[in-house]
Amino acid sequence: MNHEARLQLAAHPFAYPLMRLLARLGPVVRVPGLGVVVNDAATARAVLTDERFRKDGPGSPGDLWTPVLGPSVLLNMEGAAHLSLRRKLMPLFTSAYVSALVSDVLRDPLAELSARLAHGETVDLVDAMRVMAGAVICRVIGLGEVSEARARALFADGERVVSMVSLRSRRLRAGQVATARRVLDGIGDVAQAAYDTGDPATVMGRMRAQGLSSAEARGAAGAFFLTGTETVATFVPRLIALLHDHRTEVDDLDPVIEEAMRITTPTPVMLRSVASAARIGRVAVRPGDRVLIVTHNCARAHGPFDPSRGHPPELRRLWFGAGPHFCIGYPLALAEIRAVAAVLLSHRVRVVRRRAARGVLIPTYEHLWITAA
Repeated sequence: MNHEARLQLAAHPFAYPLMRLLARLGPVVRVPGLGVVVNDAATARAVLTDERFRKDGPGSPGDLWTPVLGPSVLLNMEGAAHLSLRRKLMPLFTSAYVSALVSDVLRDPLAELSARLAHGETVDLVDAMRVMAGAVICRVIGLGEVSEARARALFADGERVVSMVSLRSRRLRAGQVATARRVLDGIGDVAQAAYDTGDPATVMGRMRAQGLSSAEARGAAGAFFLTGTETVATFVPRLIALLHDHRTEVDDLDPVIEEAMRITTPTPVMLRSVASAARIGRVAVRPGDRVLIVTHNCARAHGPFDPSRGHPPELRRLWFGAGPHFCIGYPLALAEIRAVAAVLLSHRVRVVRRRAARGVLIPTYEHLWITAA
């Protein structure tokens, strides 16, 4: 068994084997008690770009996150309101802006990481990524520079909230909602203060300049906090482990990142709610049906890890969504990944020890110790 499979089983010892079994049942299958399961990339993309399949109906992400984040956070919106909010937010995530932000925030942490590797130290990349991803999201929500302890604490808060969700979750329990609100109210208060100050050098200040209301800015900060830390922090250690395990030489970083994204699948499952009668493949669906797009199955059908092989159009970045719901924070995540990976690859790091994490939503390492080769 390879290390990626071990990560999946450590995170989801029952759901992962079921997920892989469902992949063998066909491109689309109705599973009683679970929903209509999509295992095919082309079909998944068609669902994600069809307005009949929504994020704000029964069994959708709205059922999970609206009680915590409110009704207007992109994660649970559709139609004109979603498009309007997205247009306001998009200028905040241009490649040039996020690259400059990441460069500024990570300049010192990356210099320290590089120095430790150059001196022959063994580094826990998981811990280093938690600090760096936490530092970036702190800057985004308006905290400015923070200590390593504060960055770790914020990352742990986000991880605790996200880990309340399982692959089968339909909604959070009342106690989970209360816990999540306590965490996210604190994030919202920080964002509100930065918004009120209106400094155009900050993301929250720029949100105000773009015409977002304070409620929209608070909600966006909460959503970025939940989605913007774990994606990067969990992916980079898995990327380095894949390169180590497959003895891959990297000439061009971007296709390697994309292929590692396919294998690791940052969003293993996506949910949609059927709003009107339709067909998904050969399966008829009706209003209220729950659709589970098993992105992991769609991605893994393309074969084993091979950065030299391009992705077909239907698969391209599917794990970040498609159409009007493609992840708006993708440029920020990519800028962070590129910055850290470039430093690690310059030292030709190798993995010396590793331990899989348990009880997490996104499969990841609890520790991944590396050293310069």
